[in-house]
Amino acid sequence: MRPQTELFQLDRPAIGVLVRRFYADVRADTRLAPIFNGAIGEHWPIHLEKLTDFWCTVMLASGQYQGNVYGKHMALDAPVDADHFVRWLALFERHVHAMFAPAVCAEFMTVARRIAASLQLGMLNRLDAAPVQSSKAAGPKKS
Repeated sequence: MRPQTELFQLDRPAIGVLVRRFYADVRADTRLAPIFNGAIGEHWPIHLEKLTDFWCTVMLASGQYQGNVYGKHMALDAPVDADHFVRWLALFERHVHAMFAPAVCAEFMTVARRIAASLQLGMLNRLDAAPVQSSKAAGPKKS
């Protein structure tokens, strides 16, 4: 993770940077990479654009994403457990905190936690496993 040098404005270019940095770490994570690389294969450039569209729709109300996030994830045939969601949230939170002001971080994380809880409930079929927050050990680094 790079040290924070400046905060980004919340716009499409910044969301694109966030998505690319975050998913570079996901693809390098020993637990997350097999699931994501297995599902996405060689289609990462297209998928990163879809993810950018998704986060722009969520954070900027752009309306660019028209897909079904829940349905796509429910169709995955991969062994997913609660730790995968905690790791995903921790990495995402680290990147959000490195790029954006606290108020923007809070908005991103509210949405990310809601998405993770919904997907985890659907994929693991248990409410008690839904992550409320990422683990502190893997959370944002303090300077």
